Amino acid sequence: MSSSDERHDKPGPGVSRRGFLKGTGIALTVPIVTGVRVVEVKGQQVKLFGPTKVPVTLEVNGAKRAVNVEPRVTLLDALRNELELTGAKRVCDRGTCGACTVHMDGKAVYSCSVLAVDAQGRKITTVESLEQNGKLHPVQQAFVDNDAQQCGFCTPGFVMACKSFLDKYPNPTPDQVKKGLGGNTCRCGTYVGVKAAVAQAAKSAPRGGRRNG
Repeated sequence: MSSSDERHDKPGPGVSRRGFLKGTGIALTVPIVTGVRVVEVKGQQVKLFGPTKVPVTLEVNGAKRAVNVEPRVTLLDALRNELELTGAKRVCDRGTCGACTVHMDGKAVYSCSVLAVDAQGRKITTVESLEQNGKLHPVQQAFVDNDAQQCGFCTPGFVMACKSFLDKYPNPTPDQVKKGLGGNTCRCGTYVGVKAAVAQAAKSAPRGGRRNG
């Protein structure tokens, strides 16, 4: 060991680089969550570290729905995996593409970036609720009429984003449409159709610009 190493290992004020690395290495070996659960997987006992599932009540499309999920579960996963509402799609899973867009208290949000436990007490609306009695919502119908979808993965998110946008801007300018829907992307490039759909849906809005659903 060099004299430099010896000098850094001697006790003294502050923390040396070597001491910091040693301490960090020790700290990383300690589980953050000390509780251990054991489950059986293919006949073998497997230890699980982490919080257990907790009861969560979500108000989705006007109905209270109870689920048991881990605190880390997103609203998107709770909707898709627990409530079988698969309209919102998992694509980027990073809050950038908009395919998972739903409404929370009337505002468009990325459901992949909201924890299910944090969505309690909020009014959640998904694309499944827009169709009423077999009749498409004006925004949905406009997407069909203007061929504003191809593969369909981005479509539910775009529909929800468009509805939220039109509720706020019932008679939008092209520049407002461009900026207002900038949080949603389409790999198929159907932006021309989407813009046409927004224009059609805006014309079908009742006086005041508010829509049912």
